[in-house]
Amino acid sequence: MLDFFTIFSKGGIVLWCFQGVKGSFTGPVNALIRSVILQERGGNTSFTHDSLTLKYKLDNQSVELVFVVGYQKILTLTYVDKLIDDVHKEFRDKYRNQIQQNGALGLLNGSFDFEDDFSFLLKEAEGSRKARPPATMKTFEQSEKSKKTVKSMIEKPGDKTKENNKKNKASRKENTAPEVITPPNKAGKAGTPAVPAEKEELTSDEAMQRKREAFFKKMMKGGDKASKSPKPESQKEKEKGKKPRVWAGGPVNAKELDFSKPTINGNTEEPAVPDEDLSALRSGRMVGNLPDVECESSSEEEEEEEVPAVRTNTTAPAKPSTKKSSFGGMFGMLKGLVGAKSLSLDDMDPVLEKMKDHLIAKNVAAEIAVQLCESVAKKLEGKVMGTFSTVTSAVKQALQDSLVQILQPKRRVDVLRDVMETQRLRRPYVITFCGVNGVGKSTNLAKISFWLIENGFSVLIAACDTFRAGAVEQLRTHTRRLNSLHPPEEHKGRTMVQLYEKGYGKDAAGIAMEAISYARNQSFDVVLVDTAGRMQDNAPLMTALAKLIAVNMPDLVLFVGEALVGNEAVDQLVKFNKALADHSMTEKPRLIDGIVLTKFDTIDDKVGAAISMTYITGQPIVFVGTGQTYCDLRSLNAKAVVAALMKA
Repeated sequence: MLDFFTIFSKGGIVLWCFQGVKGSFTGPVNALIRSVILQERGGNTSFTHDSLTLKYKLDNQSVELVFVVGYQKILTLTYVDKLIDDVHKEFRDKYRNQIQQNGALGLLNGSFDFEDDFSFLLKEAEGSRKARPPATMKTFEQSEKSKKTVKSMIEKPGDKTKENNKKNKASRKENTAPEVITPPNKAGKAGTPAVPAEKEELTSDEAMQRKREAFFKKMMKGGDKASKSPKPESQKEKEKGKKPRVWAGGPVNAKELDFSKPTINGNTEEPAVPDEDLSALRSGRMVGNLPDVECESSSEEEEEEEVPAVRTNTTAPAKPSTKKSSFGGMFGMLKGLVGAKSLSLDDMDPVLEKMKDHLIAKNVAAEIAVQLCESVAKKLEGKVMGTFSTVTSAVKQALQDSLVQILQPKRRVDVLRDVMETQRLRRPYVITFCGVNGVGKSTNLAKISFWLIENGFSVLIAACDTFRAGAVEQLRTHTRRLNSLHPPEEHKGRTMVQLYEKGYGKDAAGIAMEAISYARNQSFDVVLVDTAGRMQDNAPLMTALAKLIAVNMPDLVLFVGEALVGNEAVDQLVKFNKALADHSMTEKPRLIDGIVLTKFDTIDDKVGAAISMTYITGQPIVFVGTGQTYCDLRSLNAKAVVAALMKA
């Protein structure tokens, strides 16, 4: 039994609806629009919301409509796919002219009397399910094997040898022809006998004879080479190779072999860098919003590739078949033009396969690349293209629009404004950092601290990584350097950044709670909670992280991931979110709110990890780390990242 069936336009105008049960279905349909249609996740035609399963179909032809059917997810309705296809065809054919002629006014003022048609289609779909006979196995008499006789299935060795002899004779005739045509000078250079294409068809005597001939010719060839006088080696060839180190004693060699560190007061440690030289860590001011990350565009390279191709064609010598080449050039220009026909899956399959390989090569997870291509195919299927547009350009543009839509944040991400709002409430703004080992949580925490201090906010760093050796000392060093860059004298005697630590082996959730309480009493603006790196499969550490987040309820939970990962990004984010949901003590668990993408300066144009992480979580990339200094922090520019991703 269906709960509802609705038809609406992509502009949000409901044309017709059917309700099988009482109640409103606005919430499930709005969730489908927000989570699937707007986020370009059309690869899967099924969507689950609470206790309902929603299936939908997009009409991309002249009338852009959405057909949605909903039913209880505990039911297994096999006729739903057939029903939604039949309703789509019937409604489109019946009201196409009316909607095309009147446009948007036709959608608003038009009346769509579709109840009788829908009832007929629904009964037909339900009846086809009931009338379908159960699948039965074929009997032996109905199979192909029963038609064969016992005599036809017996193989005689004599027949097999006759067939092989016939094949060998035919192959000999084919192989003798090219030996006569081959010029003598080429045959002499080759020095090897002509070998038949299929060696398996030779008899044992013929194969042995050919091996003997090849062996004798090889021996004769080796004797001719040995008789020739060897060429003297040149002086350069003698000098090639690695020269051995001279171990004979001498003051020069002793200095070259001395790789020990210089001693200072009897210690071999390097001198510490004075705090006055820490200004090298900052390359400028970071007041206000962060600048966008910069990526190279693909338009310049495409122009550079096109210009030499034209020059080579003009300077190339004319070939004898000029008519054929001119026809091929004209055909190449017109090849792929769609005209006024609607796109089908067969037209898009070759292009989408290339696009999928291109995305995987750019570090997009393979599973997500497949889903993106399926979403683009459903978005373009049945769409009528212009006269001079190609399938490749249409698919590429649709994919580019989908990627930009995925990377753009679905909600406002303004950390500075959120900190000002919590200031008015007289409480600190709490940010928790989590992620796997070695991705740069502590380093990027220090960068964000520097950015907040530059904008006049005081920061308390909570050292909740009580597991890794040296974690507290690393944060202590960052705190000392940040205080050197922003001394209290410049801020009316107030220390802008402090470290709250309790050593190692303590409960991280308790330390975070004490740090937040201390920051509230001391009027700190922001609390940055550093957590231990943990693999997504480590259940005890994932439970501890879920406890820390559930107990302290931070304002922002940031997942720190590096831009170098590919398929691993999917596994990390899915399991982190699952662990936070499973180990949470509330009905609505707190999941990841945003992403910090690190090591972005090491990947060139392989920016696919940004797509993978955003597609899996649906959350925005808040910060991007682009270097080693405190100023190497950027915000994501969706169009620049997509341009780098689509670059050939």
